[in-house]
Amino acid sequence: MQVEAAIATGDGRFVIDIIEVNEPQGDEVLVDLKAAGICHTDYDSLSWGKPLVMGHEGAGIVRSVGPLVRKVKPGDAVILNWAIPCGYCFQCLEGNQHICEINSPVTAGNKASGGHAARERTTYKGQPIERSFSLGTMSGATVVREAAVVKTNVPVPFPSAAIVGCGVMTGVGSVINAAKVKPGRSVVVVGTGGVGLNVIQGARIAGAGMIIAVDVNPDRLAMATRYGATHTLLADRADTGLTQSVIAVKQLTGGRGADYAFECTAIPELGAVPLAMVRNAGVACQVSGIEQEISIDMTLFEWDKLYMNPLYGKCRPEIDIPILLNLYQKGDLMLDELVTRTYGLHQLNEAFDDMLNGRNAKGVLVF
Repeated sequence: MQVEAAIATGDGRFVIDIIEVNEPQGDEVLVDLKAAGICHTDYDSLSWGKPLVMGHEGAGIVRSVGPLVRKVKPGDAVILNWAIPCGYCFQCLEGNQHICEINSPVTAGNKASGGHAARERTTYKGQPIERSFSLGTMSGATVVREAAVVKTNVPVPFPSAAIVGCGVMTGVGSVINAAKVKPGRSVVVVGTGGVGLNVIQGARIAGAGMIIAVDVNPDRLAMATRYGATHTLLADRADTGLTQSVIAVKQLTGGRGADYAFECTAIPELGAVPLAMVRNAGVACQVSGIEQEISIDMTLFEWDKLYMNPLYGKCRPEIDIPILLNLYQKGDLMLDELVTRTYGLHQLNEAFDDMLNGRNAKGVLVF
């Protein structure tokens, strides 16, 4: 079948063009995509130096399945998951499905192709083309491995479902699965973009007593209060180390510092800020995926502070995604509200501009 897709050309640009999506084989699933989240990682993929079908957040309806597929059938509504577990490697058996040694495009190195459906299932101009994070959700349809789909267990609009598989899971999971925030404790969240808002939601769901949101954008701080922030701090862009915000956090927490601090900006210069904001024996969590080399004053680790860098909220897809959907059904997890605006595929440039300028909590492509 022929569908339109956003294709990164490998030189910093993308085009909207026709690709061919072929029938699934083996343990593969063909999904008619209905919505795809728009993430900073998708924008970054323009500079990865290779052609690929863009997108790694998505939801849709199963169109057909290969003969080895058991957990979904045609007609099922599904959410796509980019951290695809194999189920039998060392890390999967340890319960760390999000860092599978065989399939994960982040942790498996040269083995990353293991998570892909066969490359020839998707062709562009007659040649197989890679799908971003083994998914390629900015497309009318995709073929993925069975382990990359999770059947939705509650009614949820496709745009809301699409964002669960990355930003929501990363934010909420970092709070609940990784940092394990305790009820009544204090939490500070640096950066209130899509992931930061979901860290705030996770802290609210976990029962945090004080949730302090820090950002340079007053509009985003206003959003933060709607998702659960009890206090907001407007940071100064000129304060590159957020020293004034660190002082303000300590004042709000009785001079001790917060119990937990989460960095959600992806700005390397702010990588050490959570350590400065937490109390002794507090937990600092770097959520945004900073990968650059940074310098840290080791006195920030005094005393007994824990600094962690979890991937994807330590997601166990078949367990955690249904939990998030159950929280949504109960009204505890806000998903519909996160989708600030939807776009057609040909509006992707506009969608990226809105994202980069902080106009949306979350933008979503709809097909």
